[in-house]
Amino acid sequence: MKKLLLILNPCAGQRRANRNLPEILRLFIEHGYVCEIYVTGATGEATEYLAQHKQHSYNMIVCAGGDGTLNETIAGMLAAGMRCPLGYIPCGTTNDYAASIGLSPDVVQAARDIVEGRAQAIDIGAFNGRNFVYTATCGAFAKTSYSTPQAAKNLLGHVAYILEGVRDLSAIRPIHMRVTAGDLALEDDFLFCSITNSTSVGGILKLDAQMVALNDGKFEVTLVRNPTNPAQLSSILVGLTTQNVPNDMIHFFSASNIHVECDAPVEWTLDGEREPATNAVILENLHSAVRIVVPKTAHAAPFDYAVEEAEL
Repeated sequence: MKKLLLILNPCAGQRRANRNLPEILRLFIEHGYVCEIYVTGATGEATEYLAQHKQHSYNMIVCAGGDGTLNETIAGMLAAGMRCPLGYIPCGTTNDYAASIGLSPDVVQAARDIVEGRAQAIDIGAFNGRNFVYTATCGAFAKTSYSTPQAAKNLLGHVAYILEGVRDLSAIRPIHMRVTAGDLALEDDFLFCSITNSTSVGGILKLDAQMVALNDGKFEVTLVRNPTNPAQLSSILVGLTTQNVPNDMIHFFSASNIHVECDAPVEWTLDGEREPATNAVILENLHSAVRIVVPKTAHAAPFDYAVEEAEL
């Protein structure tokens, strides 16, 4: 029999996984898995649990929750040296990464896709040594995901992020940054910085899937300059809404390693979770560090299909 560990965040989203847990478990059992369940009760518990059980041999690990739960699960797997496939049942509020890789928002269908899917290698990020799955951001809107109350997320869903982001606009201040990536060096006042491995960030910034590969060993970097006149602000809004980047106000490029320095400590958000303020960051792409299960029909997802994939 195959061993499966299910890590469940019972507070994620509108608790959809909780309500459908019997059917999810039935699917796993019918496909030959003996299931172990761990229910998280606080931030960081998924990472800690996996690190403490690194001697266990699982054929599959599945996490059910939001992007934060996915982040914790992957961090724990990497810390424990676990290389088994990872299944993800997205039941958070925005589920940016799940949308990027073609996972179903229906939790039962997502579970079915896990047992019938294929393992796909994906890149993971390191932010001053701390792992993140798909995004590290600072500046405008960066704190929206962690400052929005969980009750508002559950009740209003994506609308809660927009409302909180609009409220944050009055507090936006430009950040003076020096950004280096290989031979590229930029220094300016920026409103927003994102280092991503996704086609969507917070449901606010969208990237063309043709511009992104989640397993090519590179991040996509977006830097929005501070506007000093209405024409520059218009250029930013048009660029972000039409995906017409780069332009005169938005730098956009791909890189494997990025070094960011700021004149003063700046708070960052990693996969929707707050990171303490710092004025120097080193970001490294960990190429093909994790194998995540995607539906067999997800060939439209932004992967480099020259990279090996495997049937489960």
